[in-house]
Amino acid sequence: MALSLPYIPSYITVHLGPPAVPAENVTVSFPDYVKNVASSEIYPTWDEDALRANILAITSFALNRVYTEFYRVRGYPFDITSSTAYDQQFYKGRSFFANVSRLVDGLFDDYIRRVGFIEPLAAKFCNGTTVSCEGLSQWGSQNLAVRGYGWLQILKNYYGQNIEIVTDAPKADYRESYPGTALRVGSRGRSVAQLQTALNRISQSYPAIPKLRVDGIFGSGTEAAVRVFQRAFGLAEDGIVGRLTWYEAERVFAGVTALSELRSQGLRYEDLGWEFPEPLRVGDRGDRVRQLQYMLAMVGQFVQQLPTLSVDGIFGPATRDAVAAFQGYEGFAVTGEADDRSWDALYDLYSGIDDRVLQNRAAFPDLNSGATTVANARTRLAALGYGGSNLQQALRAFQRANGLSPSGRLGEDSARAITRQYQNLNYSNATRMTQYPGAPLSLGSRDAR
Repeated sequence: MALSLPYIPSYITVHLGPPAVPAENVTVSFPDYVKNVASSEIYPTWDEDALRANILAITSFALNRVYTEFYRVRGYPFDITSSTAYDQQFYKGRSFFANVSRLVDGLFDDYIRRVGFIEPLAAKFCNGTTVSCEGLSQWGSQNLAVRGYGWLQILKNYYGQNIEIVTDAPKADYRESYPGTALRVGSRGRSVAQLQTALNRISQSYPAIPKLRVDGIFGSGTEAAVRVFQRAFGLAEDGIVGRLTWYEAERVFAGVTALSELRSQGLRYEDLGWEFPEPLRVGDRGDRVRQLQYMLAMVGQFVQQLPTLSVDGIFGPATRDAVAAFQGYEGFAVTGEADDRSWDALYDLYSGIDDRVLQNRAAFPDLNSGATTVANARTRLAALGYGGSNLQQALRAFQRANGLSPSGRLGEDSARAITRQYQNLNYSNATRMTQYPGAPLSLGSRDAR
């Protein structure tokens, strides 16, 4: 189930045709797959920035297919097809262009994702001449490169400004997400927690499925939720999660979150937050540190005792101080190391804020459209005349002007005040646009040219 951190597979299996058409399945190393597709899809004479942008798009799209088990959850024994109607062009046994091969050797373990999301971006693309699409235009990327665009500028031009590049992603042999044995009452561990998280997200679209506490323990509540899920999707209603139920849950989860689409709702770091693997301390790096920082930064918008914090994946002095401040706030021993007790308390506090505030449509009505809390606040403050690149300074100016404590933090009171004024501004603008035109309107009236 796509509720873990992505990795670069050692090998990928390609179906040489459309998914439902009988054809050979070929297993090749992942770097060779990217070299094959890049040599089949783009021209080696293109500018290197265009080549890099296209290779990253090819890599990200393929990784998204692997990460979401797009075909395997549907019962197919392969990861991706060679059909451009569904995936990317792949020719068995073809040779690779030398410069393309060289670039792929340095890029195959990098991929695109949206800022704050986990999954590799489903970076769709087309040639941009005979076929157009929402994603990257291959010929368009070359035209941009000729005009002086760098490879990251090209990618942002097509996929949006809120993307980032993950570099040196971990490598691993392919492993299916199904735990290997059926989950039932009494089962415990990571797989149970993944199931619970998936069912909770699915229940937003299928409210009959009861919400669960994500604790990694398969109890009577989880069994009841599984039974409702099985009933809703035509499976044997036994409350046991075998391979069929597991992969149906993964298929539905990917569907409701659009993980395999360019406009994915995205997996967030907190979606994996139930699991605490080991203490984090100064010197540590990576996605677990990034996840810790993300939760600290968000909780810090509502807890005055916490300092502001950047999310960079590096556990340095600033992260240590934020952890220490949180431990002091909770009354724990202040060590500056994120142990299991600190992690669990932080996750519980973050989850509470997320449930009570961030998901509150009255305070943050635009969150479900994909806007992040901070981006939402920045946009609204700018519309109200409190713009600038420094969000904290803009917040303080807004708070002082509205009689609030100038903390520079996006607490609930500030969020509601921003939203209220923003809505009033929009209402005022709409009112101005619909003023009485000065003369009665009747059949045949026209706007002035």
